[in-house]
Amino acid sequence: MMKLDKKPLISSLQRIKQHKHLFVKLTVSLLLLGIAFRVFIWDSFTSLPIPIQQQQQQQTTDHETSLQLQPPDTIELQPNRTSSQDDVGGRCDLFIGDWIPYPPGSVYTNVTCPEIENHQNCMTNGRPDSEYLYWRWKPRDCDLPRFDPVRFLDSMRNKWWAFIGDSISRNHVQSLLCILYQAEQAVEVYHDKEYKSRIWNFPSYNFTLSVIWAPYLLKSAIFEDINGVSSAAVQLHLDKLDENWSDQFKNFDYVLIAGGKWFLKTAIYYEENKVVGCHDCAGMNLTDLGFDYAYRKALRLALNFITKSDHKAFVFFRTFTPDHFENGEWSTGGTCNRKIPFKDGEIDLADLDTVMREIELEEVEKFAGDHVKLLDTTQLSLLRPDGHPGPYRQFQPYAKDKNATVQYDCLHWCLPGPIDSWNDLVMEMISHDR
Repeated sequence: MMKLDKKPLISSLQRIKQHKHLFVKLTVSLLLLGIAFRVFIWDSFTSLPIPIQQQQQQQTTDHETSLQLQPPDTIELQPNRTSSQDDVGGRCDLFIGDWIPYPPGSVYTNVTCPEIENHQNCMTNGRPDSEYLYWRWKPRDCDLPRFDPVRFLDSMRNKWWAFIGDSISRNHVQSLLCILYQAEQAVEVYHDKEYKSRIWNFPSYNFTLSVIWAPYLLKSAIFEDINGVSSAAVQLHLDKLDENWSDQFKNFDYVLIAGGKWFLKTAIYYEENKVVGCHDCAGMNLTDLGFDYAYRKALRLALNFITKSDHKAFVFFRTFTPDHFENGEWSTGGTCNRKIPFKDGEIDLADLDTVMREIELEEVEKFAGDHVKLLDTTQLSLLRPDGHPGPYRQFQPYAKDKNATVQYDCLHWCLPGPIDSWNDLVMEMISHDR
């Protein structure tokens, strides 16, 4: 029998074992390298920012869970953020932007705020739609934090704010009051007979807030009822300030002052107590100087008084608010039935509004500085035809007759509503000296 020579076999087995060990070592090394590579790459990807599209999808999902108005006791105050971190090419223009959907809605309702005037209390008056509540102003090149009532009141300890102007100023101060109510309820300490001028105090902060009725900023005699119907032309003194605000100016730490649509009304103009002309005065045998003549004089006199005063209050000049009457005006059947904001470029200022705006910008520029700032609410307000009371300036206007003829208000603002964003702008300007 032939014997098998084992030496070559043993030699072959040894070589196979050596190759096997080598293969195992190589496999283990590759496995360890793969694990290390996976860990490294995973950590790198998890540290990258989420793509914008994915962020928007996440935000949409988060917001879909909260579509109801939040009552005050559930509000979480947002931490203060510096908008300049998002500025592009320098300081951000807060007044150029868009209205963006905001599912959380307003921080207050008609139930949680007792300071809403009846004519602007749209929800109580029966306005059936609510989409107008779910938008907020977003500047194009930076973020605009929501108004923080606690932070605002804390920074205003022992201070006095005054809103000076017409019924839009009163509309605005009610918006501010409603937001501040989330921190503390105000105590009214004064009102005039018609509740046009009022003063409130926030006891815990010794903060005083007032609104002063001065629709022309100038001395005037007005003959008009509560519905805006005039029985005679306004008598307007172009060289005298309205003492209702000028005599109190020295008491104020902050002032928000505004002119507006009142200058379009029929008026007789006085200087040195003598008639010098008029506006919209056909048949009076007077020279029609135009509303622009009076408006420029009024702003120049008021701003000159403010800047030359020894008392250096911080003053905002708020630009006028355009109305959104269609198919008529206030007293001629005008309406406003739109349900969503305009997009930029879809609407332009009316000719008279353009003239008024140019006067404001020109006059404020002459006096602007450390103590006088422009609060330019015109363009952002122009884009909100959906935010007015319309027929719901009256309580349940169609309760008895669905086809009733009702006067529309397409000038003032529902509360809550678009005007609440004006307070976001004010606080941002104060916080970052814009």
